[in-house]
Amino acid sequence: MSRWIVAALVLIANPAAAEESRFDAALRDFRALHRAETGRAKIAGSSFYVVRDGRTVAADHLGEQDADAHVPVDAGTIYHWASITKTMTGIAIMQLRDRGLLSLDDPIVRYVPELAAVHNPHGDTGAITLRQLMSHSAGFRSGSWPWRDQDWQPFEPKGWAQLAAMLPYTRVEFKPGSRFGYSNPGIVYLGQVIERLSGEDYEVYVDKNILKPLGMHASYFDRTPPHLLPHRSHSYYIRDGRRVAAPFDVDTGVTVSNGGLNSPMPDMAKYVAFLLGDRARQADYDLVLKRSSLEEMWVPQISAGDDFTQGRMAKTTQSGLSFFIDRSAAVRFVGHNGDQNGFRAYLSLCPDQRVGSLLAFNTETRGVENSAANRKTAESRIALAADGLCEALAGSNR
Repeated sequence: MSRWIVAALVLIANPAAAEESRFDAALRDFRALHRAETGRAKIAGSSFYVVRDGRTVAADHLGEQDADAHVPVDAGTIYHWASITKTMTGIAIMQLRDRGLLSLDDPIVRYVPELAAVHNPHGDTGAITLRQLMSHSAGFRSGSWPWRDQDWQPFEPKGWAQLAAMLPYTRVEFKPGSRFGYSNPGIVYLGQVIERLSGEDYEVYVDKNILKPLGMHASYFDRTPPHLLPHRSHSYYIRDGRRVAAPFDVDTGVTVSNGGLNSPMPDMAKYVAFLLGDRARQADYDLVLKRSSLEEMWVPQISAGDDFTQGRMAKTTQSGLSFFIDRSAAVRFVGHNGDQNGFRAYLSLCPDQRVGSLLAFNTETRGVENSAANRKTAESRIALAADGLCEALAGSNR
C-alpha cells in the first residue's frame, strides 16, 4: 500500500510523470481496443504508430499482409495510403507557391485551360481558384470516374486525355466557395498544375521534392517495384461476413495525385515527424516546406461538417488546404484519411502536443457494425480511439 502512496505523491509532485502515466494508460487501452476490434471485424492486417517529438514511441503490427499465404504484417509491410496522398499534393502546390510560380488565388484555368469546357451554371469557371480546389470548395463532383460500380470499368482512368474528354460533359455542382464538397477530380486538376509547372510527372516531382528529402526510400506511387514486392500488402473487403480479396497492386493512373501513395510505416513516421516539426531538424525540413507555409495549410478555410463521406467527419470538422482540422475541448487535430481498394488509412496530428498517429488497415469493413446504433466501421472507431492519446497528454478525457 505504501508503494502506491509514494507513486501517487510522485505524480502530484511531478506533472510530467502524471502526463506520462495518463499517456501510458491511454496507450494500453488503445492497444487492447485495436486488437479486439480488428479480430472482431475480421481485418486481415493492421499497423499503428505513435510519433512524439520526432521519435516513434509506439509501433504495433497485427495480423497478416497476405491472408492466403499467411505472411505476417511487420515493419516492412507496405500499405496503400489512398487519399492521404492529397496532403503531399497540397505540399507540392505550396512549394511551387513559395518558389513564386503560382498564387493560391490563381484561377485553375490558367494552368489547366481544358477546364474552361466544364459547364458551370453558377458563374464563370475561370473564377475557380487553386485555393478552392485545395479546400474542396470548388464545386466539382466527388468521383473522378463515374462508373466505379461497373465490373467493366478500369480501376482509374489511365491518362489525362480520358478525363479531358469528359470535361465538356462535366458540371460544377454548386457555387464555388459557397460550401464544402469533397472532390477527387479537383485534386487531379492540382496534379496537372504540378506537372505542367515543374515539367515532370507528378510521381517524379514528389519523389524528388518530398519523399527523397525526408528519407522515405521505400515509398513510391502505383505499381510496386520488384525489389519491394515481398513487402506489398494484399487488401480485402468484408462482404456478407466473409473476407474477399481486392485486386493486388493496382495502378491509380492519372488520379495518382489524388491517391497513389504506397509506403511502409517507418517511412510514414518520417513524414509525420516532418509535419510535426523539430527545432533540431527544422533547417532540413524547411528545404521541403517552411514551417509557416505548412501551418498555413492548417488554417480553416470552410466548414466541412455537413459532409460525412470521409468516415471520420464530424459537425465541427473544417477543411484547410489539403488537410482537415478539428478540435475537442483541449486538443487541436489536423489530419486526413484514405480509403481505396480495400485499404483504409488514417493520419492524425496533434501539433500542440507534438504527437501524431498513423493507422493502416488492409481490410475495409464498411457495413460491419457492433450494433444498429453504431454505424461507424471498425477502422474509424479505432482511429477515433487513437485520438484519445493526445487528449491524455492534454490532461482531458473524451
